[in-house]
Amino acid sequence: MSHASPRPAVHVSVAVIGGGQAGLSMSWHLKQAGIDHVVFEKREACHEWRHARWDSFCLVTPNWQCRLPGFAYAGDDPHGFMLKDQIVEYLDAYIASFDPPLHQGVEVTHVARRAEGGFTLRTSEGDYSADQVVIANGVYSQPVIPRAAERLPSDIAQLHSSNYRNPQQLPDGATLVVGSGQSGCQIAEDLHLAGRKVHLCVGRAPRSPRVYRGREVTDWLTESGYYDIAYESHPQKATVREKTNHYLTGRDGGREIDLRRRALEGMDLYGAFRDIDGTTLRFAPDLTRNLDEADRSYNNIRQLVDQHIAAQAIDAPMEPPYTPPWAPPAEREALDFRDAGITGIVWAIGFTPDYRWIDLPLFDGRGHPVHRRGVSPVSGAYFLGLSWQNTWGSGRFADVGKDAEYLLGEIQAVRQAPRAAA
Repeated sequence: MSHASPRPAVHVSVAVIGGGQAGLSMSWHLKQAGIDHVVFEKREACHEWRHARWDSFCLVTPNWQCRLPGFAYAGDDPHGFMLKDQIVEYLDAYIASFDPPLHQGVEVTHVARRAEGGFTLRTSEGDYSADQVVIANGVYSQPVIPRAAERLPSDIAQLHSSNYRNPQQLPDGATLVVGSGQSGCQIAEDLHLAGRKVHLCVGRAPRSPRVYRGREVTDWLTESGYYDIAYESHPQKATVREKTNHYLTGRDGGREIDLRRRALEGMDLYGAFRDIDGTTLRFAPDLTRNLDEADRSYNNIRQLVDQHIAAQAIDAPMEPPYTPPWAPPAEREALDFRDAGITGIVWAIGFTPDYRWIDLPLFDGRGHPVHRRGVSPVSGAYFLGLSWQNTWGSGRFADVGKDAEYLLGEIQAVRQAPRAAA
């Protein structure tokens, strides 16, 4: 009985791993430069936007910031906030606009150096080799759920934020949302506005104003050049990559989120989640501090806008300083979920990247990518789509294309180096 021999490894100049906005942006630049490449996506292109967002999800940045390379937003609502289905339509139109060499449903399971130079890639459709590789699979690979969740009884419904869709998905009763980043705050609001009783564990995520002194804050920060500050020049340099995104929303035409006001409306707030002991949920006594720190961030952004307005002598209306409308009367460190009528929990404490399939010395002692503007210590290996890879807009629709353009220059320099040596 004969057996078909495995096909020889297919060679490409550049392998791009990940078919989200980062991988697609890289592909656009490579295609414009005439460099042969393949984009591997283990699910379907832009899977997270299609299948890991709730029904009322919308962008938190205005539509005009959707400026993927060669495909800036051209709709009639530049200062609006695209809904989930509109985001998917924008991305599908982007793919159709330049027909990238996408291999969808193909998982890359191993990347390593090749003895003769370049890299080997093991994939679910066979082996490949590449002169250079761009790792653009994102930082939202593995949902984080604490091990303490395993001690909850089976009648308590549990969802990660990536699996939440709408309030009807959860059983009748109160819901605990753990985490106050962008997803946690917006999901808590989604439940609250639907008339659900919400308990929210508030972490250390900062918050942002939406409109200040007559303009969208995004416009002010863009005009002032704040969004163009490079990581290496940022005053918070060593910590800015560790910070959670500011919470606000594009819902209802765009507005800020003030958890203190939600507390006045009946949302119960607690400090960071700590543990579960029988039917008792335990929280850190840090609610006051976390709310104060979020407000400090909010006021700092306002101050940046004030400084820009003053420096440019812009005529803009004044606004009164922010006055907190509510403060926690005491720190609540425990809650019996049975007594509170909690029937569901949404874990909104983020994701952790999965780089176990990369057999290259690209990571530090904590497993984080080592890079400068996406260029790794290994010649020919790059990262794209990381938070603060270079600026605030890195990884986002706003500036991921600029990062991809920079990496194109690095890729071309490596390609030309052997010719120069010859």
